[in-house]
Amino acid sequence: MQAGPIGHSVLVTLAAADKRTPVGRIHWAWVVAAVSFIAILGAAGFRSVPGVMMTPLHHEFGWSHGTVGLAMSVNMTLFGLTAPFAAALMDRFGVRPVLSAALTLVAAGSALSVFMTASWQLVLLWGVLVGVGTGSISMGFVATVATRWFDARRGLVTGVLTAASATGQLIFLPVVAQVTEHHGWRWASLIVAAAALAVVPLVLVFMRNYPQDKGLTAYGATEAAEPAAVPASSFRSAFDGLLLGARVPAFWLLAGSFAICGMTTNGLIGTHFIPAANDHGMPTTVAAGLLATVGILDVAGTVFSGWLTDRVDPRLLLVIYYTGRGVSLLLLPSLLSPHAEPSTWVFVIFYGLDWVATVPPTIVLCRNYFGASTPVVFGWVFASHQLGAAIAAAGAGKLRDLQGDYDLAFYLAAGLCIVAAALCANVRKAQVSTPAT
Repeated sequence: MQAGPIGHSVLVTLAAADKRTPVGRIHWAWVVAAVSFIAILGAAGFRSVPGVMMTPLHHEFGWSHGTVGLAMSVNMTLFGLTAPFAAALMDRFGVRPVLSAALTLVAAGSALSVFMTASWQLVLLWGVLVGVGTGSISMGFVATVATRWFDARRGLVTGVLTAASATGQLIFLPVVAQVTEHHGWRWASLIVAAAALAVVPLVLVFMRNYPQDKGLTAYGATEAAEPAAVPASSFRSAFDGLLLGARVPAFWLLAGSFAICGMTTNGLIGTHFIPAANDHGMPTTVAAGLLATVGILDVAGTVFSGWLTDRVDPRLLLVIYYTGRGVSLLLLPSLLSPHAEPSTWVFVIFYGLDWVATVPPTIVLCRNYFGASTPVVFGWVFASHQLGAAIAAAGAGKLRDLQGDYDLAFYLAAGLCIVAAALCANVRKAQVSTPAT
């Protein structure tokens, strides 16, 4: 529902930027970036669902934290594994059909969940359908848009598009929490489904595959770059990207650190922060408001990280981000209480700024090593992010069932963040780098 006014305002803005508009006024790259932002935002509505609905599902069906965590583990696994194949499919068939199909899958999985009565249906709908759909509109898609359409401002655009997911969280979390509390979780699921479906017309009308489709060069480029030849098999293209990355040590360092990033964001905090706060007596609406605030600050933090990535060694940024995240997670168990105390707000502010600030420098490092192959190679790096998130989503839920609280999960995540910082510190500069600015 929230996507309606946003979609209308963007349509008005984009309608003025048609083919006849002088390039000096509005480059079509910014139109593509705006539509991409809204598409990611529409799909991100589902990211606000699991934490809010975990307790209602437990009360209605008797499903444990581990059961809901398993469904989200499947979701995050497919979210990650879909990314490289979706990037390859976009190369083969175009961005518009892949993006439209993905948004439709998200809407279908969320809408059909109102009829579920068994936990396997939760895994099928939230895990499989939504996992594949959101995985097709993930960081591989961001890398595709940033690499094809921008030669200058690539880091900034990457940061803005990455922040779209947090913006979706900002918009949907309070709505989902309020609707779930007053009208039930089924109505909240339908709202998320409608928001994802509402973005499809924008994609069909305004999205383009390459600057050449509009008779343009990439933003900031001085000459046109021919699109890379696309292999006959999209699956082969995806696996070729994996083989290309596997031969470079930096790929494994970045994949390992990004797996820990996924564990400590989507997997742990994104899925389990609200039930962890509930364990300390905090109402769901208050906890959802805090998590939405993380989304507000993440927009600023990720955009600023993109700006920094154009100016500062991205390896140094990653070391700083992961170290700070580890310290904040170490302190979190002592900060939760029935009310949003000042100390809790300190955690929310820091974690919000740091949430996915790791994405722009990680994409730029991939670009420096893999050039035009970045979208597919980064798709595999992002797959590791989601595999890490899947492990944390299921593991933290299981620890909660066994221990009665989330403290051990937070402490383990803190230690892993220090490991991630060490991995990033060992990434060497690319021998032949492609400027990311």
